Amino acid sequence: MLSPSSKNFLFDLLNIPSPSGFEVKIQEKCREYMNSYVDEIYKDVHGNQFYVINKEAPLRVMLCGHVDEIGLMVNSIDEDGFIRAVAIGGVDTAILPGQRVVIHTTKGDIHGVIGRKPIHLTPEKEREKTTQLHELWIDIGVKNKKEAEKIVSVADPITLDVPIRELKNNLISARGLDDRIGAFVCLEAIRNLPKKKLKIAVYCVTTVQEEIGLRGAITSAYACEPHTAIAVDVGWATDHPGIDKAKYADIKIGRGPILDKGPNINPKVLEGLIKVAQSQNIPYQLMPAPRATGTDANAIQLSRKGVATGLVGIPNRYMHTPAEIVSLTDVENAIKLIKNWVLSLTPSVDFTP
Repeated sequence: MLSPSSKNFLFDLLNIPSPSGFEVKIQEKCREYMNSYVDEIYKDVHGNQFYVINKEAPLRVMLCGHVDEIGLMVNSIDEDGFIRAVAIGGVDTAILPGQRVVIHTTKGDIHGVIGRKPIHLTPEKEREKTTQLHELWIDIGVKNKKEAEKIVSVADPITLDVPIRELKNNLISARGLDDRIGAFVCLEAIRNLPKKKLKIAVYCVTTVQEEIGLRGAITSAYACEPHTAIAVDVGWATDHPGIDKAKYADIKIGRGPILDKGPNINPKVLEGLIKVAQSQNIPYQLMPAPRATGTDANAIQLSRKGVATGLVGIPNRYMHTPAEIVSLTDVENAIKLIKNWVLSLTPSVDFTP
């Protein structure tokens, strides 16, 4: 079970708004939590934050999870004070109408709701159509554009205003579990490392701007120059209605972390993860990944001369919605797996296939 302090930290992360490009506050929380557990913490100009242990060791290991989330951004304000928005990352517009939002301004948070025509006023032939983002608006309760512009500016970031909920069977629901849960796993794994036993260097990175092109992983992997790396992200759980398992594999929440297998994954890294999982009785699920995975692992694998990279996934229902669901049991097992994989490494390990 997660300790009360760890769980509180996780919930803090999930409550902090961090759309891509606006990760400063969440990185401050990570630094505050990790300050006494590592040898060094620093940031780069991109906004990535590095947590380093045993820096001078000959073998460098990188762990990473991205702290940015999808969101919206103020695009324009009309004469009546209604706000139009554009997407940050892969936002599903179908779930936006009626959502409560928070606009994060330099003067403080402004609350609003996403509006659209009520169903009573929508012609029947239009009711089944998905509304485009530019057809929606945010209502903050002002009377006109002048009043709105006193408190809101173009390009202010926006997040959906939803609470964290604890569900049955050790599940939680929140927005932005993709991928603050992965960053949490990496930080908890290194926080629990017995530093005196380490013979390798560990660079944990809470990366930025993954949702708009794996950008933080590109620059941070180049900087770390690791020999091997693990990216931790969420993966699709397919254990709910409407998913064809013959097409999208069979991944269940609560059955253990996902280990991807395919050309994006170094076979020696995967072999090591499986060996640790089996020796520690950690459940895991294999995910076929016949091409690029769309995660930070892609960018890391191709950095400099190449990095022996693995990918650990946390099964996630309803990805890119404000009601994502993960199992804290899967999270605990992922932490245990990564911690023990790091401890299994020696400076002489060879990742050549």
